[in-house]
Amino acid sequence: MGDTGTTWSAFEAAEPEFAATVRERFGQHTHHALATVRKDGSPRLSGIEAGFRFGELWLGMMPNSRKALDLRRDPRLALLANPGSGTDMGGGDVRVSGRAVEITDPETVARYVAEAGEPQPFHLFRVEPTEVVRTWVDGDELVLRTWVPGRPARTIRRGNDDSPPRRES
Repeated sequence: MGDTGTTWSAFEAAEPEFAATVRERFGQHTHHALATVRKDGSPRLSGIEAGFRFGELWLGMMPNSRKALDLRRDPRLALLANPGSGTDMGGGDVRVSGRAVEITDPETVARYVAEAGEPQPFHLFRVEPTEVVRTWVDGDELVLRTWVPGRPARTIRRGNDDSPPRRES
């Protein structure tokens, strides 16, 4: 664990149903969108494959790719699940924000390669979530479910009128 003090498995333990929904959403497509911070502080969006293995969320990247170099310099990230085609979004919009921890331990890398079949050489990062968000439409309402370490998940509903958002949990 790094500065966040959390792992994907900690999120799963704290919010098993929410975590299962997020994993299912990421599992609907192979390619997703990763936001990193460039050297000049501006955002960079890149395509990426994300995988859940050994109770954690992993990102593998080509050697010296811009996104890998971004994360080595500044580990902050946001990972958005591919929304799919059309406007249905197949279960909502799902985003994981957090920090990337590069894994260089040969034993862990070898275990990952054996499981994922990742071509070598590559950079391997484990994601430490600092926020998980799911946004979806339910009838006439926009629904947001959020989780941050150390707090229970909360759900907020907003309608198409001037009413204030309603907190469910």
